[in-house]
Amino acid sequence: MTQPWSPSSQRINLTIAPRLTFKCFKFRFISYNILAQVYVKSSYFQHSPSSCLKWKARSQAILMDFKNFDADFLCTQELDEYSTFYKSNMENLGYLSLYIKRSGQKRDGCGIFYKPSSAQLLQMEEIDYNDLVNCMSALNEIGNNKVLDLETRHAPIKELSRKHQPDDPHVRLKRDCVGLLAAFQLNDSSNHIIVVANTHIYWDPNWADIKLAQAKYLLSRLSQFKELISNKFTCIPSVLVAGDFNSTPGDEVYRYLVSASEVAPIQLRSLYAAHGGEPTFTNCTPDFTGTLDYIFLSGSRLRAVSLLEMPGPESADVIGGLPNHHHPSDHLPIGADFSVLQSP
Repeated sequence: MTQPWSPSSQRINLTIAPRLTFKCFKFRFISYNILAQVYVKSSYFQHSPSSCLKWKARSQAILMDFKNFDADFLCTQELDEYSTFYKSNMENLGYLSLYIKRSGQKRDGCGIFYKPSSAQLLQMEEIDYNDLVNCMSALNEIGNNKVLDLETRHAPIKELSRKHQPDDPHVRLKRDCVGLLAAFQLNDSSNHIIVVANTHIYWDPNWADIKLAQAKYLLSRLSQFKELISNKFTCIPSVLVAGDFNSTPGDEVYRYLVSASEVAPIQLRSLYAAHGGEPTFTNCTPDFTGTLDYIFLSGSRLRAVSLLEMPGPESADVIGGLPNHHHPSDHLPIGADFSVLQSP
């Protein structure tokens, strides 16, 4: 049975349980939407103390969280100020990093920080969901409000000259969302390889078809990347998928991601659902409180031995909504300690 990590009642930080001792290799994996500073406006967060919203205070609070997590892999969403703040400060903490900025005029993106003492980067790919604009079937099926099928490759189409309307698939699919795929070899005697995916899916609850299109594109790319790594390094890699999916457990995106049927190109299971159930919430504001962030995994070599325990709705550190003096983002971090089982 997994052991929980308990949230601290002190300030913003989460107390991380001491690493458990196992004969096999172990590592810590965290996912966290840190709330990009570009989106921090007092009009959006009227419930938050103004001192919690200022960049100087938030940046140091988030950095302190990162330090206290002591994670081997830290997947972040809504990461801005990467080159001006986080990259160098995380290097001082012993991390290397990967980053992809959102398309268009957006200033945030997704990042993966990792300890070179724990793992070596083998290969990475970027995901730009705007690529869906060039998928013929994506355009057709979004336009016809059908379930998108990305199991096969699609020929690119020419950009059409038209007056863009909100119901135009070209417009709907171009949401400037991104993700990262990376393969790492763990620094242990087994040299086990893990594939890490980190992403941030489009937010609008009224655009469920676009969210599903992005989720399907993610798994399509992930499946191809896993196969590439398997062939190149003659291995069967484990897979960890992290991100803000802007979808609750009952939504179609979630159901697709954990589908046990042949519909999805890769079979995933939810970390928290497999150990007692999804958190009651990972995003907490007066306007919305619910679970949007997940860690999914695939393969038989990883065993969760300790979970980050989430606060309940009556916890003093979340009452009134986030961000606050306890948590510098409107999202909560999720994560686990994993042990790597020996191959059969």
